[in-house]
Amino acid sequence: MLPVSPHDLDRAGWLVLHEVRLRGVIDTEHGTAVTTLIEAGLVVQAPRGLRVTPAGREVHTTWARVGDTEIEATVERAYQRFMVLNPELLRLCTEWQVKPGGATNDHKDPEYDWAIFDRLSSIDDRVGPLVSSVARAVDRFDGYRARLRAARRKVDEGAHEWFTSPRIDSYHTVWMQLHEDLLLALGKERSSEAT
Repeated sequence: MLPVSPHDLDRAGWLVLHEVRLRGVIDTEHGTAVTTLIEAGLVVQAPRGLRVTPAGREVHTTWARVGDTEIEATVERAYQRFMVLNPELLRLCTEWQVKPGGATNDHKDPEYDWAIFDRLSSIDDRVGPLVSSVARAVDRFDGYRARLRAARRKVDEGAHEWFTSPRIDSYHTVWMQLHEDLLLALGKERSSEAT
């Protein structure tokens, strides 16, 4: 089956394809959008959920790329600011999981955890404006701010897994999806980033 063109998918279909691409696999009910994506050969039903196909990846890459020069400039500015915060957040995630000296953080030292949470709050406060600026330019970015805040709030309430768990919409999970989405919007590869 040939991939559908951007004109053949409605907004719901594109957003489902986008979610599958960012998450790698999603478990979702077979609504009209999912059925259309499967029939078009853009996603397949795998044992753990929907997965994007090579054709789906190709079509999605074209859809996800912003084409307007002014919008691209806005996304590029946000991306550059994000890349300043990214190493700080990744380092913080490591410190949340492993204490100095290599011991696993068992979260029994509230002073240690609160010091890390305070730094997370600072990063979150700084990432907010850049996410908002991108969301004003590209509406698919609209949900990131709320998702980051929700994860931060759950960590604040003592649900430690909401900081770094890959199995839920933890702060780190949403952060990584935001990172990937910025790259997709700009047509960049993660391999091109400086380490």
